Amino acid sequence: MKRRVVLVGATGVFGSRLAELLSRNPQIELVLAARRAAPLQALAARLGAEAAVFDRNDPDGLAALRPWAVADAAGPFQMSDLRLAKAAIACGAHHVDLADGRAFVAGFPAALDATARAAGVLAVTGASSTPALSHAALDRVTQGWTAVDRIAVAISAGARAPRGLAVTQAILSWTGRPVRLFEAGAWRERPGWGDLTPTAFPGLGMRLTSLCETPDLDLLPARFAVRETAVFRAGLELALLQTGLWLLAWPVRLGWVRALTTLAGPLRDLAGLIGRFGSDRGGMVAEAWGLGADGEPRAARWGLWAGAGVGPFTPAAPAAAVLAGLASGRITARGAQACVGLVSLEQILDQLAHLPIRTRLDRSRPQSPSLLRRVLGEGVEDLPEPVRRLHAGLEAETFTGRGRARGSRSFVARLGRALLGLPAPGAYPDLAVSIEPEGRSELWTRRFGGRAFSSRLTATGAPGRFEETFGPMTFRFEAETFAAGFRWRFLGWGALGLPLPRALAPRIRATTFARDGVYSFRVAVAHPLAGLVFAYAGRLIDSNS
Repeated sequence: MKRRVVLVGATGVFGSRLAELLSRNPQIELVLAARRAAPLQALAARLGAEAAVFDRNDPDGLAALRPWAVADAAGPFQMSDLRLAKAAIACGAHHVDLADGRAFVAGFPAALDATARAAGVLAVTGASSTPALSHAALDRVTQGWTAVDRIAVAISAGARAPRGLAVTQAILSWTGRPVRLFEAGAWRERPGWGDLTPTAFPGLGMRLTSLCETPDLDLLPARFAVRETAVFRAGLELALLQTGLWLLAWPVRLGWVRALTTLAGPLRDLAGLIGRFGSDRGGMVAEAWGLGADGEPRAARWGLWAGAGVGPFTPAAPAAAVLAGLASGRITARGAQACVGLVSLEQILDQLAHLPIRTRLDRSRPQSPSLLRRVLGEGVEDLPEPVRRLHAGLEAETFTGRGRARGSRSFVARLGRALLGLPAPGAYPDLAVSIEPEGRSELWTRRFGGRAFSSRLTATGAPGRFEETFGPMTFRFEAETFAAGFRWRFLGWGALGLPLPRALAPRIRATTFARDGVYSFRVAVAHPLAGLVFAYAGRLIDSNS
């Protein structure tokens, strides 16, 4: 028997995506509900669903739709009440919403638990990216740990991703206003959309993020017993938009205006115009630091990134997973609760399996004597033996082999090679690489014939990330493993400790891998002004073998 689900707010950015996900479930009979008839009828025709004009603020007609469950995607929940959830429970229907309003989610269980239990239904709030997906990801990240010290979660939407008025209003409702978070072992207040922070998103690169007001700021410290800090940040792809909103928050921070919500329409339109210079690729990252089952320090990171145009499906997936679990009978809980621990990461991602959305999990051991283990943790075990052997990093060693160097003959490229001591183009049958551990770093010296150049590799402490320093220049990377080895994915650069613009950075591609049982490497560095500055490739063996 099919279960009749009434989806309220079906024509919105997230509601329409949830409608598509639910339409794929053969156990669900879908009823699409929204205030505007024309877009509602068009969506219903496309998905082959029933349509009903409905206003969540006037839910008296809900019983006539005969819901088995009600899904609420009609935000902003920062400005909503519990009328629709109460109406659903009164109908004997389950309720699931995509709320990200901190106060809304915090008050939901106590207000509705007793009546939901009496009606024999489940009422769930926050079945979205926060808190449902963030907690599911962190459950996986911290699995088996004995303590959690720090948690950092961040989301970033593509500049060209669709953004509804409700989402814009929700963000502006707390921008510049005091946000309470657990930081350095105590509860403190920080301004919303403050604390501009460069954040590495797997598959997307570096983006600016800012402090975000979400239910996770309450739920993360409590559920994971965080000992130091739990923070949630949000970001816009383009630094211009991110810093622009940060600047607009100052009148609120200074008390000159109460909120920026009246600017929601114009700011959404302006972001749409500027967004043409960005992409429609978004992502999420959840990181944690703590102690493993053996009591040793651990760090881990889970990341998700979406292909062009499919990012808005991600916030809808947890609600689809909850409704799928209820329809199948797998979820038997009753009462009212936030959507944490109710659906697993696999069950959420299963709703997105047909879409170009990718994830990865990185684990590291921050106190390991091996730099590679500090970066990749248990992931080192999946690497081929020649790669593990060369990057063991436990004592000073020299490896020999052969290589070939290439590079542009432009004046700028030749000058750059000369200043860094890089080899001239040609074949080098006497290549040697010396690796010398020095505290938390490794000094690498490469000798191509009569020329030698050195760099220092250092783990940053964040899972999967490390830095390479040439004199005053520092280049940041993340290690992306594959079957034969790992890639050095470029994240950013700086000089004398100061960040430099990514737009002016060189293009760097580096890969370390095993081929035919031999350690091999490929490195290429190019710049728009200089062409191919240098590239080299080769094979190395243990000089003591």
